Amino acid sequence: MRYKLLGKSGLRVSELCLGTMTFGEDWGWGAPQDTSRQIFDAFVEAGGNFIDTANLYTNGSSEKIVGEFIGAERDRFVLATKYSLTGQWQGENNPNGSGNHRKNMMRSIEGSLKRLNTDYVDMLWLHAWDFTTPVEEVMRAFDDLVRQGKVMYIGISDTPAWIVSQANTLAQAHGWAQFIALQIEYSLIERTPERDLLPMANAFNLAVTPWSPLAGGVLSGKYSTQSNGNDKSTSRGQEIPERSLKIAQTVGEIAQELERSSAQIALAWIRAQSPQMIPILGATKLEQLQDNLKCLEVKLSPEHLQRLDRASQIELGFPHDFLSSEMVRGNLFGSTYDSMDLPSQPLAIG
Repeated sequence: MRYKLLGKSGLRVSELCLGTMTFGEDWGWGAPQDTSRQIFDAFVEAGGNFIDTANLYTNGSSEKIVGEFIGAERDRFVLATKYSLTGQWQGENNPNGSGNHRKNMMRSIEGSLKRLNTDYVDMLWLHAWDFTTPVEEVMRAFDDLVRQGKVMYIGISDTPAWIVSQANTLAQAHGWAQFIALQIEYSLIERTPERDLLPMANAFNLAVTPWSPLAGGVLSGKYSTQSNGNDKSTSRGQEIPERSLKIAQTVGEIAQELERSSAQIALAWIRAQSPQMIPILGATKLEQLQDNLKCLEVKLSPEHLQRLDRASQIELGFPHDFLSSEMVRGNLFGSTYDSMDLPSQPLAIG
């Protein structure tokens, strides 16, 4: 395992992150504590130091389990947790029991620190944007926690690009702590972040930690276009679109050619998109994590990357397709476009 700086910071993290939403069985699924320990130990033995949890996960059990695992070696790990989505298990009738506001942020971090049995977290993520709390309130409250030493760095998850841009610009103007990382759903099946979120992350030098990099298991090879109708749904009963199955089929074909697992190919594709990409690995079995870790051994050829891109490409839509049209380019650059040395395409993170 190699290490990299997390976005615009000096924080050194492993090139893969261990997601612990599966630690605990409170939700009726997930890994029991002994299996979670095996998964954690395998990640650490491979050189991993970046651990991701949330106060929401398994009703707080994930944080408790992680806190026990890191134990006396607390400073060895880069520990990230989240706040925002806690209303249902802490009393859904409490209007302030969840959300992005200062009251919930301050209450949530105190609860997380207690469950994690630590004095500080290395990263506090805003878990999801609530569209009600002023950006100024969020960023000032984050800065207060950083100044208090309870939080070292801040990140943001599942939020529109224009809000993240506004937040970091505001924080920069006031000298407040800025987001250094962005957590989003991103995979060969979910590439819509390429429209705005990833170019925005590039502009602000944010690390990107994709969740569900295997699209809920669809890219792991569990499903096939040849399966009967009953097999074309996930364990949660969601029907898998034909497009997703075809993408998974292309992944499987390349996996066979390279004698690798489909999961390793899908993870290698994400890592190839940018050095700022740090996929979050989640597992309920030790064998799953061990297989996923081997993505570090995979290097996809340009031909493989092109095949995967063709199979999964999306329309960027307006204004991106409009601005890249020959008509607009001609009016912006005249006949000189092809003879100009221009910056790399903004879709690339690094």
